[in-house]
Amino acid sequence: MATEIKVPVLGESVTEGTIAEWLKQPGEAVAVDEPIASLETDKVAVDVPSPVAGVMSQHVVAVGDTVEVGAVIAIIEDGASAPAPAPAAAPAAAKAETAAPAASEELLTPAQTMSPAVRRAVLEHGVDPSTIKGTGKDGRLTKEDVLAAAEAKAKGPATPAPAPAPAAAAAPVATGGARGEERVKMTRMRQTIAKRLKSAQDNAALLTTFNDVDMSAVIEARDKYKDLFAKKHDIRLGFMGFFAKAACLALKDVPSVNAYIDGDEIIYHDYVDISVAVSAPNGLVVPVVRDCDKKGFARIEQDIADFGARAKAGTLTMEDMTGGTFTISNGGVFGSLMSTPIINPPQSAVLGLHRIEDRPVVRNGQIVIRPMMYLALSYDHRLIDGREAVTALKIIKDAIEDPTRMLIDL
Repeated sequence: MATEIKVPVLGESVTEGTIAEWLKQPGEAVAVDEPIASLETDKVAVDVPSPVAGVMSQHVVAVGDTVEVGAVIAIIEDGASAPAPAPAAAPAAAKAETAAPAASEELLTPAQTMSPAVRRAVLEHGVDPSTIKGTGKDGRLTKEDVLAAAEAKAKGPATPAPAPAPAAAAAPVATGGARGEERVKMTRMRQTIAKRLKSAQDNAALLTTFNDVDMSAVIEARDKYKDLFAKKHDIRLGFMGFFAKAACLALKDVPSVNAYIDGDEIIYHDYVDISVAVSAPNGLVVPVVRDCDKKGFARIEQDIADFGARAKAGTLTMEDMTGGTFTISNGGVFGSLMSTPIINPPQSAVLGLHRIEDRPVVRNGQIVIRPMMYLALSYDHRLIDGREAVTALKIIKDAIEDPTRMLIDL
């Protein structure tokens, strides 16, 4: 008996997605609840599970096709009535005609055997697929293989690796004056990011105010308590917890920075849900730490760490990224000195953090060296006046330079 596999409900206001990768090919066995396809939506990648056990019979749509919720994307036959894996031979034969006659799996290059999702990961992280050992079926590369290789590359090899030497020697031959180009379709998430950022520039009156903050007190507190904090709460004490709590003080004192415009009305919030910008393989995502004003440092750090891990694994959900009244973006982890962040609609403000570096400053008439960071608050000038924006940023600065203010609500 055949079972039609349909696109599941993807979340509030999400009506369609794009087939990013087929995880099961025609002729392969499928278990109940086993993912058969990866579906890209505007916000996250979603695995489509099989409701039945059987054998993949047919892909109704192709990688890259846009499908609506409820659309049939595949057909699965139960184990008893499933045909032999002949359907898989048709696409393989078609590829053989256009690529290389009688090409066997062993003769295919890594680029030919990579799925679109894996290929995008290779391009984004700049790793050489020929140097990665695949852990997927028949030795194929998986996205996890690429991410692990990229992480190892970032850390640097512990000892000189002999394998890449022949490739390096052959490089001059391959680059004899020839220059190549590759046209890659934007992922659905990247298209959505581009539209939202452009929409923010078109629809909001964006302005950015800057300040700098002396990180000495926070660094001292963190160094003093980080071991006890980690032992008690099983989480590392980072800087984001301090800035999240400092932002809560500012947003309570200056409500417009925590509000947004809806038509000809202003929506104010008596709670603080902070969107934290997190880098994921397919782009920037902004999961939400809810009720941040009611949470302690440990819970905030745990939420942020969890979001970071799930962003890398691609397991964030729609609910994780729905809502948010204010955003914090930390470009400092990538080495940024200063930037003008763009607000995350419909929010009206975003705080940009940057790298910490020792700079000379004047204290009590003396030039001293302090660990300084530039802060940037971008805001929608239609709602937030300059006085309010500067005041909010100054509250954040004061709280970071004197963390006791966060304990006594100053």
